[in-house]
Order: sequence, then structure tokens, then C-alpha cells
Amino acid sequence: MNTIEKKISIIKSKIKNASLKSQRNENEITLLAVSKKKTTVEIHEAYNLGINNFGESFCQEAIEKIKNLKKLNIKWHFIGKIQSNKTKDIAEYFDWVHTIDRSKIAKRLSLYRPRNKQPLNVCIQINQGQEIHKGGLNQLDDLANLVNTIHNLPNLKLRGLMSIPPKIGSSKKYFSDLRMLKKTIIKNGFSLDTLSMGMSSDFEEAIIEGSTIIRIGSSIFGKRL
Repeated sequence: MNTIEKKISIIKSKIKNASLKSQRNENEITLLAVSKKKTTVEIHEAYNLGINNFGESFCQEAIEKIKNLKKLNIKWHFIGKIQSNKTKDIAEYFDWVHTIDRSKIAKRLSLYRPRNKQPLNVCIQINQGQEIHKGGLNQLDDLANLVNTIHNLPNLKLRGLMSIPPKIGSSKKYFSDLRMLKKTIIKNGFSLDTLSMGMSSDFEEAIIEGSTIIRIGSSIFGKRL
């Protein structure tokens, strides 16, 4: 068993255990392999081991990989900060976007989404710790307007919420808060099915709190150089 294969096996075992602990079906959880700064060879290796969801943060780097691996049945997720001048490429090449935090970006993604493709799956990023260096919606008062905006855009499909908890404090609390925020939005009449939360250091807690997509990088590919 090679290194990546062993690491994926360990992660899948932890997913199963966390699912059992929280009385969930492990098939509800998508393992998103964060492949930024990783080679197409490494991505192909993970793909051959059953991983078909990959996350990228840098648009130009990702596009080269997407083009080179276009024959593979991969779902590509954009998980980085979104610059306005990159929205056309993101809308064209990706299947998911996890980091929408303002209406302007949502409108541009819908505008540029090719009409021959399915609506772009999107999550709203919440900046729970109101950290200046992180993207995400800071003011929850603005959330209802953003949800409404995305809901009414023809080429986007609002799937749920995404967060990267602050390093200080309990991740569990932030995960629980995000789950409750999703419930509130659903009560207001919107259909959400996704919580994108949990990374290499805390994905088991995230699963217990209801995560449906865990974003795992270093625990699969090793630390970035």
C-alpha cells in the first residue's frame, strides 16, 4: 500500500467511525481532496483510489489541471478567495464554488456560467470569527439578502454554507453554530443540503456536527512545500 493509498484508507476509516458515533450514513459525507499546489500525477493517483472531488484555490493553476485531466470524471470545487476578474474562468471550469460572500460575485458567476452546463453549485462562506485575513460574510444581517440573491439567479444553485473556523477556540462550537444557521435558512423556506466544514485537523468533529463535505489536503497529499 503506497503513501497516498494508506492515508486515504485512514481518513475513510475515521469518516466511518465519526458517522457511526453520530448515527449518520457515511455515504452522506463527501471527501473533497484539496489539491492546490499538487501535481496532476498526485491527483490522478488519488482519483484511481476512488477520490473524484478535488478542491483548488488558485484559478490559473487549477485551469491547467482541469484541462490536463479533462478525460477523468472529476468534480472540481473552487475553495479560494474569489477575485472579480476570475469569475468568468471559475464559472466556466468549476462544478462547485464554496466561497461566495457577496452579491456582486454571485451575479458575475451566474452571468458567465455557460448555458450548456448545469447551474453552478455554490455555498455561502461565513466568516464566523470575523477574521480580517479570511474571506466570508462577516455580517449575518446581510445573509438573508445574499441567500435571496443567489436563489433568484438562473445559473446558480445554492447548496449550503461553508466556514473555516478560527484556530483559537473550539471548532465544535463553530461547526454547531453553522449547522444551526443552515437550519434557520431552511425554516425560512430555502432548500439547503450542504455544510462544507472540517479539514485535516478537525473533520471528525465536523462530521459529528453535520458536515456533508470535508476538505482534506495535508492528510492525503502531505504538507505543502
